[in-house]
Amino acid sequence: MYARVSTAEQNEDRQVLELLEYGIEERDIYVDKQSGRSFERTNYMSLRNSILRNGDILVVKSIDRFGRNYSGIRTEWEYLTKTLGVDIVVLDTPILDTTRYKDLLGSVITDIVLAVLSFGAQLEVDTKSKAQAEGIAAAHLKGVKFGRPKCSVKDWDIYYPKWKQGEITAVECYRQLGVSASTFYRLVHKFESEEKAR
Repeated sequence: MYARVSTAEQNEDRQVLELLEYGIEERDIYVDKQSGRSFERTNYMSLRNSILRNGDILVVKSIDRFGRNYSGIRTEWEYLTKTLGVDIVVLDTPILDTTRYKDLLGSVITDIVLAVLSFGAQLEVDTKSKAQAEGIAAAHLKGVKFGRPKCSVKDWDIYYPKWKQGEITAVECYRQLGVSASTFYRLVHKFESEEKAR
C-alpha cells in the first residue's frame, strides 16, 4: 500500500507493480517521491495519520521504504504495530510479516530481523554520506568549486539571466547593473569561464 522513491527522477513503477501483484488495489497504493531521511512525507503522513486503522495491513516493498534512520524505522514500526494496531507485511523480507508471526517467538524473531535491517539501512546512509564528504574534500583540494560562481556586482543574479535569455538587451542589462559596457563584458567572460570550469 505504500511505495517511496528518493527523488523525482526515480521511478516507482517497480514497487507499484509488486504491490499490485500482491493483490493491492491501485486506489489503495500511496506513493511519495521524497528522501527516506525524514518521515515528513505527504502521502505517508496522510496514510499514517488519517487512513490506517486498527486491524489494517500496511504492505511495503522493503523496510527502507519507511526510512534510512535506525531509530526512526524502529520507532515507526512500534507506533504502527503497537499504537495503531496495524499489521505490516514487508514483501522482500517475508519474516517481517506481522499477520503470520503473532506468537512470542515470532515477535522476538521479527524484532531481531527488524533491528538488523534497520541498522543496515542506517549504515548504508552513513557510508554514502562519509564517501560523499570525502569526495567533496578531495575535489576542494584539487581546486574544484561547487555551486554557481558569484559575481560581486549587486543584482547580477537578477539581470544577467534576463540578458542571457534575451529578455533584455546588453545595454539595458549593464545600465541596470550600473557598470560600463567594457566592465559588463569582462564580468560576463569571467563569470562564464568560472561556470564552465565547475
